[in-house]
Amino acid sequence: MSIMTRIIFMGTPEFAVPSLQALAAEKDTFEIVLVVTGSDKPRRSKHADAEPSPVKVAARALALPVYEVDDVTHPDFADTVASCKADVIVVAAFRILPPAIYEQAALGAFNLHASLLPAYRGAAPINWSIIRGERETGVTTFFLQQRVDTGNIILQERTPIAPNENATDLASRLALIGAQVVVDTVHLIASRSVVVSGQDEALASRAPKLTRDNTRICWSQPVADMHNFIRGLALKPAAWTTFKGKTMKIFRAVPAELSLETLCTASPGTLYVDQGRLCAKGSDGWIELLSLQLEGRKPMEAAEFLRGFRPDAGPLLLQ
Repeated sequence: MSIMTRIIFMGTPEFAVPSLQALAAEKDTFEIVLVVTGSDKPRRSKHADAEPSPVKVAARALALPVYEVDDVTHPDFADTVASCKADVIVVAAFRILPPAIYEQAALGAFNLHASLLPAYRGAAPINWSIIRGERETGVTTFFLQQRVDTGNIILQERTPIAPNENATDLASRLALIGAQVVVDTVHLIASRSVVVSGQDEALASRAPKLTRDNTRICWSQPVADMHNFIRGLALKPAAWTTFKGKTMKIFRAVPAELSLETLCTASPGTLYVDQGRLCAKGSDGWIELLSLQLEGRKPMEAAEFLRGFRPDAGPLLLQ
């Protein structure tokens, strides 16, 4: 009878769910002794129950034990992890763990990261890879160490980024690719056959956390860059601008050519309707806005926006 590999799985968002499900499907070789996730989030309505994380929902459906934690440095959390006597700790889109946690795994603790490390270390690798116009990305598993996203690489899997693919769609694909890589990684660790490679610091790049400041559209940049920026932030948190003093989120846009040559002198951010298309000016051309959301309104297609759009006497600028 083969010895089961005892696993603690740590993750919170939808991206981590396929990895949890893939590990749970390997019932003959893996035993998930604990699933660790973030606490339920309050909903906007006072009368609604708190919202569980996607990982918690998936774990409950698989009848797996769940431990919710907000403070990963709390002694109770360390005691809980120690009591599980895990062989491997698997981390997918979770918190930064202290050594007191990840060093408790008998065979090692590893993370699934949504980039080809050392490229795009940080909180938002999927978004920044698209924003920067990359044509290829992938997933990496690496052993945890104290410096975030710098540990020795175990496995990587590459995939192309389609020209119009947005961050939401790419995340869904990488989650599925990553699930198989996670399973393969645990098999390698359990069989003591891992061959690691170090990360080349000269090739490292950052993928910082997304904020309101760094998700605002700059209309004075080239159209190709704006296109990448918008799809790199779609559908959440979404690239944004202001329209008549209110926030406008842009979910989908494509480069466009306008028929009027006189519009070449328009200022960046100028909003213009051309043959039923809603377009905005960049530094070197125009971009057609296809899907958007005005502050206080539901998301809408450009056609719906145009039904209520009344141009001002002069140029209307997005800022």
